[in-house]
Amino acid sequence: MIEIDFDQDASADFKLAALSLRDAEVRPEVKIAQIEAPQNLARYALAFSCDVDPESTSVKIDLGTGRFVLLWDDLPQENWSTNFRVICFAKSPLETDIGFTDESSDLAWAWLVTAMSNHRAEYTAEAGTTTRVISVGHGSIAAQKQHAELELRASWCPTGVNFASHIEAWQDLICMMSGYSLHGEDVPSIERRA
Repeated sequence: MIEIDFDQDASADFKLAALSLRDAEVRPEVKIAQIEAPQNLARYALAFSCDVDPESTSVKIDLGTGRFVLLWDDLPQENWSTNFRVICFAKSPLETDIGFTDESSDLAWAWLVTAMSNHRAEYTAEAGTTTRVISVGHGSIAAQKQHAELELRASWCPTGVNFASHIEAWQDLICMMSGYSLHGEDVPSIERRA
């Protein structure tokens, strides 16, 4: 269960969505907290942060992080198919041998789509971008270990009434990007080098 504070004068639809989010199951590997929602994007908004808890595993993992924003407006905005829009962000370090492959750009999106399907999160008008950041030292820091990060920014319009499924899928995405398996076993899903 997620602690949520929301405007009690909000529309009935938005209040029902907030109550649904409150019922979302929180994976034991993460910490979720409500944060200040961005202003001026929509009439009502809720925002959350999610960070992988380093004490949640005995295995060395990369600590992922993310943000989730639920927006509601009186009328669908441009590129919205409903009155609701979810905007999410997820980021995690990657092994450089994975980060340097072209396929890594498609991983995060595939993980999100899989997580949404597994949680039966219904949506339309989905969009997103994946960014790979590869850091290689030069000069006096040339000996510094190369590292990579994978980042996904995505948005979609939830349909149906099960808003909890969307925040649960977002948690799964962050966990998978951090090396956890889809179902949360204490075994990374990507083979890590010692």
